[in-house]
Amino acid sequence: MARNIVSLLSAVTLVASTLLVPTLSPPVWADDEIDNPDIENPTRFVREKSGRFGGQSLNYTTVAGDTFIRGKDGEPTVTFFSMAYIKQDVDDPATRPVTFVFNGGPGSASMWLHMGVLGPKRVDISSDPEDDGAPPYRTVDNPATILDVTDLVFIDPVGTGFSRALDGEDPRKHWGVKEDAKSVAAFVRQWIDDNNRWNSPKFIAGESYGTVRAAVMADRLTNNHNIGLNGVILISAVLDYQNSRIQDGSIMSYVSFLPSYAATAWYHNKLPNKPANLQAFLQEVRDFARTDYAAALIEGNRMSPAREAAMIDRLHGYTGLKKSYLKASNMRIHVFRFFKELMRDEGKVVGRLDSRYLGEEPDAAGEFFLGDPFAYASGNAFTVAINDHLKNFMGVKLDNRQYNTSAREESRWRWNWNIWGKRVPNGGRIVNVIPNLGKAMRRNKDMHILVTSGYYDFATPFFGAENALAEVDILKDRVHYTYYEAGHMMYVHEPSRVQFLDDVRAFIKQYDHQ
Repeated sequence: MARNIVSLLSAVTLVASTLLVPTLSPPVWADDEIDNPDIENPTRFVREKSGRFGGQSLNYTTVAGDTFIRGKDGEPTVTFFSMAYIKQDVDDPATRPVTFVFNGGPGSASMWLHMGVLGPKRVDISSDPEDDGAPPYRTVDNPATILDVTDLVFIDPVGTGFSRALDGEDPRKHWGVKEDAKSVAAFVRQWIDDNNRWNSPKFIAGESYGTVRAAVMADRLTNNHNIGLNGVILISAVLDYQNSRIQDGSIMSYVSFLPSYAATAWYHNKLPNKPANLQAFLQEVRDFARTDYAAALIEGNRMSPAREAAMIDRLHGYTGLKKSYLKASNMRIHVFRFFKELMRDEGKVVGRLDSRYLGEEPDAAGEFFLGDPFAYASGNAFTVAINDHLKNFMGVKLDNRQYNTSAREESRWRWNWNIWGKRVPNGGRIVNVIPNLGKAMRRNKDMHILVTSGYYDFATPFFGAENALAEVDILKDRVHYTYYEAGHMMYVHEPSRVQFLDDVRAFIKQYDHQ
């Protein structure tokens, strides 16, 4: 099980680098027989609860169950199993916001945001960068969460959780950048209709690949369903992949990772002259990265030896990497090499999803680490927590259905990265959903964006998100940034978790437009 969890965290919960090379043409489905479960009737599990959230006591209803999405013939094609927390005694739904929450992967269930930070219960793991160990794990009340200001609906996309394609439907029709956003947007529309929440303020919150989904969904909800969003919450955002994935010939990836290298070297005391103020230091590195460093990368082999030496001196001061290494790598720091190189002399590697975490490997000679220390130090607790929570807190009893933490467990799994149409010119393009998000903003004057980032996140580097959202499609006055001294899942760090919830609560209260 531990091996499966590590694989899930490193390659599914987040947008693993090996999965982010786009499919350059639409997938061709095999003609194998589709044998999906035929669920005749939607199931619902309802319980009445009370709690204190954000300093307010309230009664609420938990609703876990199926929502059928139907095809053109009116027959159900898939069932989304969602988990909702709904405030009771609300006379006018227009006064009560609702927030739709999902994780990323692609192919991940929503258990990370559900049990890590936003649900009324959360798994209690160490705030320090250390192993979560073996069970039993503690699940505790989560009074800091945002149920005081919004209802919450946690969505598991098709193939994850208990969500399934129904008899005869190929689940691969829902596995792709466009396909997935269409599928989850259809669920949101159906849930709104089923629950009579048409006039409620509406927010969507996605983490990691879920920010790709959120951007495309915002566009689709506006254009195809005439559903306006009050806000989009982007948690550890990846929006334009040229800013967050190393590819041959791509300059922006090296530019975007540099502040994350600097933050990590600062945290581990590897800088030759460590400044006292992290935020001021990172702003200096940002300014260098988008000006002098970017220009140097463009200059390439036209650069004079004197200028190269000056640039290497500055990179050494910002990253702590040896000058000989920086020269040998032509000042192009590959992120997966950085994990091993920063603390090579001490025989340690730093984490990808959260670089506060350290690991030790059999030797210090390798080019890349053998595994992400964050991934194998956390994750078991989340799987235990969601299964225990569903059964014992929400009363879910489904003897013939297993909760899938990852759709990639299915034998037919394949993600379609092609967002450009049937014919992709010039060998393909990088995935970029900024145009979708920009279009949604321009067609809805009230929609705001909250971007939440961890400084120690190499899966979705914070400067990569900033660079993407600086593109001309975006209306910058409606984009708001918050930062945390933690990694990709910033909420595993206790001070960051509390601050994150305060930031999200304030965002919803400010832009629910009641």
